[in-house]
Amino acid sequence: MFDWRDYGNGIYAFDAGYVRPILAAIHLIVDHGRVAFVDTGSKDSLPNARLALQKLGLDASAVDYVILTHIHLDHAGGAGHLMREFPQARLVVHPRGARHMAEPAKLVAGVTAVYGEEYVARVYGDILPIPAERIIEAGEGTRISLGSRELLCLDTPGHARHHICIVDQTAGAIFTGDTFGLSYRELDVDGRQFIFPTTSPSQFEPQEMRRSIERLLSFKPSAMYLTHYGQVPEVERQAAELLRHLDFSVSLARTHQQAGSERHQRIHRDLCAYLLAEVRRHGCTLPDAEVLELWATDLELNAQGLGVWLDQQAA
Repeated sequence: MFDWRDYGNGIYAFDAGYVRPILAAIHLIVDHGRVAFVDTGSKDSLPNARLALQKLGLDASAVDYVILTHIHLDHAGGAGHLMREFPQARLVVHPRGARHMAEPAKLVAGVTAVYGEEYVARVYGDILPIPAERIIEAGEGTRISLGSRELLCLDTPGHARHHICIVDQTAGAIFTGDTFGLSYRELDVDGRQFIFPTTSPSQFEPQEMRRSIERLLSFKPSAMYLTHYGQVPEVERQAAELLRHLDFSVSLARTHQQAGSERHQRIHRDLCAYLLAEVRRHGCTLPDAEVLELWATDLELNAQGLGVWLDQQAA
């Protein structure tokens, strides 16, 4: 099933087709028939990207930009395939990520070292290079024009040092990648959404993440648009929850700092317990096993990232 969401104000989201349904969203910003894609999922997103344009009555020539919030492959793995599909588009990416999009060999090698060749081949396939002349290095304050609206790029470290968020003040929207955490639709209760930070390796920096979140709030958006997954309104309330969970995660990691070889296991165990308690506090009644299955990859990566952060603090 093709998950398609029309949020109004020229903002849409569809399922990237990454790993499982409604795990990763690709957002579209549309103005006067011109289109920007925000994040790309993996190579498997291409059929849905074509379908999204068809639903809007547009074709490949309407796409001006493919914007990457950062270059983790669940956000950027399909960029080369989309850029080949949309020959007039420019790629917008943080300066730290630009060289990896032009020459992705080191990026692929790093992911392969962690997950193995079989996983990378199955989940991501070929990571296609993008000609450097088609890449816009979007540093702090970069502004790009799309139809009649302007999109502002902000340097937002915390999750990764190659992360940008995109402010669309016309729509009161910010496209946050992973900076504003994760909010999966399966956990919605009576229209209320559950949110949780992503502290994945290897560039998690809690103080930078807090500063980035607070900076996003300064624009007073009506909603955030998360790659995982879609629109999150009630921005002030969700930010407070997100920061509370962030502080707990950091405190939990410090509690186990001296646990030696058992450190990762203990951090992971306590993160699972905390998440389940918070999900119940939220009012979600999904079975524990189903909740933990939905969050399995994120909990593992969060535990890894907290461990890497502890090592960096000790160095």
